[in-house]
Amino acid sequence: MTVKWNQTLCFFLFLTIAACGWAQQDGRPARQENEVPHWDNSKGLVPDCADPYILNHEGVYYLYGTGGRKGIRVYRSYDLASWSEAVGVRGGFALDSADVWGWHSFWAPEVYPLNGKFYMFLSSMTQLVIAESDSPLGPFIQNVQQPVNPDLVRIDAHLFTDSDGKNYLYFVRFNNGNEIWMAQMKEDLSGIKEETLTKCFGVTDPWEKTLKEPVARVAEGPFVLKHKGLYYLTYSANHFKSQDYAVGYAISESPFGPFEKYEGNPILIGDMKNIFGTGHHSFFRSNSGEMYIVYHSHKSGTSVQPRTTCLDRCGFEKAGNGKPDKLVVYGPTTTPQPIK
Repeated sequence: MTVKWNQTLCFFLFLTIAACGWAQQDGRPARQENEVPHWDNSKGLVPDCADPYILNHEGVYYLYGTGGRKGIRVYRSYDLASWSEAVGVRGGFALDSADVWGWHSFWAPEVYPLNGKFYMFLSSMTQLVIAESDSPLGPFIQNVQQPVNPDLVRIDAHLFTDSDGKNYLYFVRFNNGNEIWMAQMKEDLSGIKEETLTKCFGVTDPWEKTLKEPVARVAEGPFVLKHKGLYYLTYSANHFKSQDYAVGYAISESPFGPFEKYEGNPILIGDMKNIFGTGHHSFFRSNSGEMYIVYHSHKSGTSVQPRTTCLDRCGFEKAGNGKPDKLVVYGPTTTPQPIK
C-alpha cells in the first residue's frame, strides 16, 4: 500500500508501528529505540483542535486548543507521537463554561505554571479570561467570574515572563482590523498596568494583505521568544479562513518595542498543494531540548474546518552581516521524522 504523507508533522495522526511495537509501562506508551513514528494527516487521535498550545510539565505534554463549544479540552502525551483522548477532569474539558465568565467562543488557551498553580489565559466571548487550577488537567476556575480589563484587552492573550521575572501580556485589539498590543501585568496577574499599554504593530507588509478570500486586516496570535537578548514577537496574519494565513515575526531590543518586522516573512506558510492556512502557533521545547512550533492548518484545500493540529521543528540560525539570528521553521516537511 502506498501512503502519501502530508507536509507537516501533524497531531491528526495515526502511529505506524515499527517492528518492536509499543510496550505499556505504568500506563505510558514506551517507544522502542529502533522505532520511527510516522503520521497520517487524514486520521488522528486529536480532533478539532485549533490555536494549539503545548505545555511541557515534568516531562509530560499537555495540548490545549480551540474546539470545544463549552470550554477547553486537554489532551496528554508522553512522547509527542501518541495522544490520549481528551482527559480534562470535566468530561475531557480542563475548563468548563460553568466555572468562568462567558458561555461561548472559548478560544486560544495558553497554560502557565506559576506560584504553585496553573493559570489558563484564554478568550471568552472576545474578552480575556484568566482561570486557575491545581492541575494541568483542571478544573480551571475563576473565583470571581469576570473578564480582565474588558475595555483594553480582547483576544489571543500571551503571557511572556522575562529573565528578570516581570510578566508582560501580548494580545489583540480591534483597531483598524486586528492589531497586536502589549502591557506589563500586575504582580498578582489580576490585570494589566494600564499606563504601560503599548501598540506593537498592525498590518503593514504585502504578505499580510492577501487578496484570497476572505480578505481582512489581521495581525494576531502573538507569541514571544527571547534569544540573545532580543525579543522575537511572532504572529499570524491574514484571515484564518484564508489559505494564505501564515506566520511571521518582528524583533526588538525591549519587550515594549519598537518592533522591526523580519524581511524574510513569512517563516511558515502552506505549500498550496497539501497544506493551507497555517497559523496561530505556539512554541515549546521537548524533553530532549529540541524546539518545536505547534500550529493549525485547514482541513483541506476546499474546507477550513475542522482544523488540523500540526507540529514542526524550528530553531535559530545565523543570519550573517551582523544581523540578528533568524528564526526558522523546518517545515512543513514531506518526510515523516522521528520524535526525540
